[in-house]
Amino acid sequence: MQEVKKVTTEVGTNEWQLVVFVLGDQSFAINVDKTREILRWPGCRSIPDAPVALIGITSVRGEVLPMVDLRLFLGIPPVTPMEQSKVIIAEFNEVKLGFVVDAVERIYRIKSEDLDSSMTGKYLGDWILYVIKRDSRNVLLLDYEAIVQTISPQLVIQHSGDPTRAAAMMEGVGHPGDYSIVIAEDSPLIRKQIEDALKTNGFTDLNICSDGKAAYDTIAQGSRCDLLITDVEMPRLDGLTLTRRIKENPSTNNIPVIVFSSIMANDIKNKAASVGANYQVTKPEINQLIEVVVKVIREKEIKREPKED
Repeated sequence: MQEVKKVTTEVGTNEWQLVVFVLGDQSFAINVDKTREILRWPGCRSIPDAPVALIGITSVRGEVLPMVDLRLFLGIPPVTPMEQSKVIIAEFNEVKLGFVVDAVERIYRIKSEDLDSSMTGKYLGDWILYVIKRDSRNVLLLDYEAIVQTISPQLVIQHSGDPTRAAAMMEGVGHPGDYSIVIAEDSPLIRKQIEDALKTNGFTDLNICSDGKAAYDTIAQGSRCDLLITDVEMPRLDGLTLTRRIKENPSTNNIPVIVFSSIMANDIKNKAASVGANYQVTKPEINQLIEVVVKVIREKEIKREPKED
């Protein structure tokens, strides 16, 4: 067992730490904040009628975890026998699981602007978000949220918006279409889920951005923003740096910020609070996100109500 050792970075500096691993002859990466430990192949027990990439379950210190072979999921022929493979124990979206890979290299520190999204969706397929140029090679960053939701669709059903519950939450709230919401989210799947949930609840004035810089530019250039919903892990400008800049700017520091991230370990929660985030919600809790949005709107309406003499 190899514990993943994180190097403390200053909050809001736009720096990430990535664990680089290998599938076939290609290097990939995962955010160190999603990674708990790295194991030698522990063996696993198969699950009846499971998707091909969900190769079974294993037990790690008494905890039963699903095992996902990323090589099978991506269609990459393995170069390492299964018994010599490595397993990255990851935790995000309130799910803990093992990713089976050929080999694990090391932890790298990068800046958000090192992530290249110019080929995303055009040539790289549905599962690759970014290319990172590192040591004269290309390292690919996967959309792990989309991969896990594809392998386990019940997660989407479990956390999808409930229109009946939403209607009850919205009772007594002014017209939601009167409020402008800026959304910063790099995953196309999560962007669509947030957009659908908000529109279901009548929030139609949405400015949807694929990274933190686009969101910051939108707000800084004077576009109306009554609420910012932001991911943490994004290119060009990450969500913590985005939040810090919004809160440090006297003209925008009154904008409520909801951090909606798959990474909500205590250290990330503390970092989000330290840069001024008003609320934090763990992906993919769409219902909880809507509850917090409604809470923000209610607070705004209370402040707008004329005070009695």
